Amino acid sequence: MVERHAVVSGASIAGLSAAFWLRRTGWRVTVLERAEAFRDGGQNVDVRGVAREVLARMGLTEAVKAQNTTETGTVFVDEQGRVLAELPSDGPDGATAELEVLRGDFARMILDHLPDGVEITYGDTITEVADDADAVTVTTASGRVLSADLLVVAEGVRSATRDRLFGDLVERRDLGIAMVFGTIPRTASDDSRWRWYTTTGGRQIHLRPDNHGTTRAMLAHAQAADLTRLDRADALARFRERFADAGWEAGRVLDGFDTSADVYVDQLTQIRMPVWHRGRVVLAGDAGWCVTPMGGGGASLALISGYVLAACLSTTADRYQDGLAAYEKWMRPLVDDVQNFPRWLVPFAYPRTRLGLTLRRLVDKAITSSLLSPLTAKLTQVADTTRALPPIGAAHS
Repeated sequence: MVERHAVVSGASIAGLSAAFWLRRTGWRVTVLERAEAFRDGGQNVDVRGVAREVLARMGLTEAVKAQNTTETGTVFVDEQGRVLAELPSDGPDGATAELEVLRGDFARMILDHLPDGVEITYGDTITEVADDADAVTVTTASGRVLSADLLVVAEGVRSATRDRLFGDLVERRDLGIAMVFGTIPRTASDDSRWRWYTTTGGRQIHLRPDNHGTTRAMLAHAQAADLTRLDRADALARFRERFADAGWEAGRVLDGFDTSADVYVDQLTQIRMPVWHRGRVVLAGDAGWCVTPMGGGGASLALISGYVLAACLSTTADRYQDGLAAYEKWMRPLVDDVQNFPRWLVPFAYPRTRLGLTLRRLVDKAITSSLLSPLTAKLTQVADTTRALPPIGAAHS
């Protein structure tokens, strides 16, 4: 039998997971990544629910544990940094998960453990796709023409290839929250906890430890215009204006971002689609269903998607549509469970008034009390299911 060929566009967690498992099941895999080199850096992600089983099947559980961010818990603080409440972190899926790792470290682990036979090309992007019954032909910006049996689009929330091929099916739900992430120097006041500060005006400041001797920081504010089209200096100027009177560590974070090497600005936008495949093209990760940090579990869903896609295709031989339909059917409940959070959650999480902030802090204390904390712990359980992972069939080659 002729070896099947898959092109994967995007070399972060979803794309690398798809490449890993497709190769494991006998595919020849070509990965295209628009960045000129592997993208290190990034904020904390975690491995939750059934993603832990996928990670174990990859043989990477101990590697992730060895790269743990060192975070030990999650606390809400006031403007003086005093702890107001602490989220439950018991068990593997607490607010600080057992398997907590930086995005870049996680992606690097998968990259370093890809099976032989996966080709990765950096600095190239898809410019044209021709999909017919027999093959999908991909043309890239560098002039390469690749004929494949499958195209996996794992380019992230702002995927250009997805918009080109599925534009009429893409629903963008802007949550109205702007975020800026970056790495700043660690100081003596930093500790091993995720410190989470909320203040009026719909503003939040987050500081989290990492395993590289620095601190990962985030600023977020609600009812925000989309800043992703601005250059870095202009975007940071907007945040500096918005957070001028925010208090706590706002000034330190903003000053740190001025010289940080990995500042990233985002506008939280859910991607919702009725289908994730057309012909021989399939979406994985944020390109198909961005859940945003408000829902959580994006890295776990990305990891799971690569396994489930390869598993479903491995048991349907050359019946690609059956395999892609089975992939969607298995993944959809996990995605829907995370995306469908109540609309009141955003204004509650980002209070604008002093009264709203007072109510928010009262609720925080209540839900983290000994009486309610077992129920609160369930809120962080994402990518969780009682269903068995689909089986991997015999490799086809």
